Amino acid sequence: MNVQGEKPVFFYGWYIVVIGGLSLFFSGAGQTYSNAIFIDYYIEDFNWGRSLVSGIYSTATFFAGMLLYKVGASIDKYGTRNVSLAVSILLALAAFWNSFVVAPWMLFIGFFLIRLLGQGSMTLVGNTLVPQWFIQKRGRALSLMMIGGFAGSTLFPPMVAWLIEGFGWEWAWRVLGLMILVIFVPIVYFFMKDKPEDIGLLPDNRASVAELSTPEPGKKAVSDISWTLQEAKKTRAFWLLLLCVGIPSMLNTGLTFHLISILGGSGLTPTQGAFILSLMAAVGFPVTMAAGFVLEKMRANVVFAFVFAGQVLFLTVLLLTDSLLMAVVFGVIWGMVGGIERIVISYIFPDYFGRGHIGSIKGIAQTMTVIGSAFGPLPFGFAYDLFGGYTEIILLMYLFPVLGLIASLLARKPVKEE
Repeated sequence: MNVQGEKPVFFYGWYIVVIGGLSLFFSGAGQTYSNAIFIDYYIEDFNWGRSLVSGIYSTATFFAGMLLYKVGASIDKYGTRNVSLAVSILLALAAFWNSFVVAPWMLFIGFFLIRLLGQGSMTLVGNTLVPQWFIQKRGRALSLMMIGGFAGSTLFPPMVAWLIEGFGWEWAWRVLGLMILVIFVPIVYFFMKDKPEDIGLLPDNRASVAELSTPEPGKKAVSDISWTLQEAKKTRAFWLLLLCVGIPSMLNTGLTFHLISILGGSGLTPTQGAFILSLMAAVGFPVTMAAGFVLEKMRANVVFAFVFAGQVLFLTVLLLTDSLLMAVVFGVIWGMVGGIERIVISYIFPDYFGRGHIGSIKGIAQTMTVIGSAFGPLPFGFAYDLFGGYTEIILLMYLFPVLGLIASLLARKPVKEE
């Protein structure tokens, strides 16, 4: 194995970044920004209440999240490539299942599968794969990977809306499944590699192990010291970070799931609501690119604190939104905050706890993310049915960014005792 010899001119890890980005892109089939487009069609076609659909979505998401730690442990045990192959094939089949939904119990199964396999597992794959290939350059690598996620959140809402309008929601699901099978599965099979050591390389394309701990000029010092899941659980930072990753997931999912309805109360059309979702994703892209480089210089928990401060700001703008212009301002701020949020959540766990057991550790974090998203839509749906609007629930949501701000500032990077 040539881990001490001559390094290649072009590092294979950058191909891995592309594959990780594609994993995030195709997770779009299970993400809320896609599912939100289907919701009103389910309500209209089957005469189901918004609270019923929200409850099914939240319950299915909760149970899906409870299984993600198993997916993370499987990555550590069987390798990212093997898990990715299984997950992507099953996600395609889950999309086909959703095209045949005619009853609430079928909708529950469909939501459960796409949330477990799409939002949860496909995202987990990318966020455990890329950190194996980079240490010093992890921030920029994850930033580049996030292009896939932003491309998905930008393209999936209008694409899904177009498919539904042109061919019906059933065929929209079938097209999504075919895309995963035809495009992503072959890429994983032929090109995905678990870690650089498997093909005789080292992270960051370094020529020797000694170079791994030598920071670049102007960058913060990082290490590749690995913590087991049990060791990580004994640190205060681990539990504070779990709270920090759960809050954005809950808030973003609740807003995204009901955004068409929220903005509809301000006189905006569903098409304009879908545009705001796409705008949010497009604005977040350049912010994520910059945030990755910032994370290589600043403490990750301090960057995380800016996310929660931004959430307070965009909630305030949303409360004041009464026109398309104000909705655009909301979408821009939301996108900027999301741009920082995505990269810091992906970066902070491998930065704090290393590569060795990142599947198990990120699996717990992803579980918290999905559970947070499970509780997002339900209170918004109940608030709408109870109050006929969303003002009261948005005001209540202020509590969570404040908690996140405090927790992030307290979550200092732990030092492992030898």
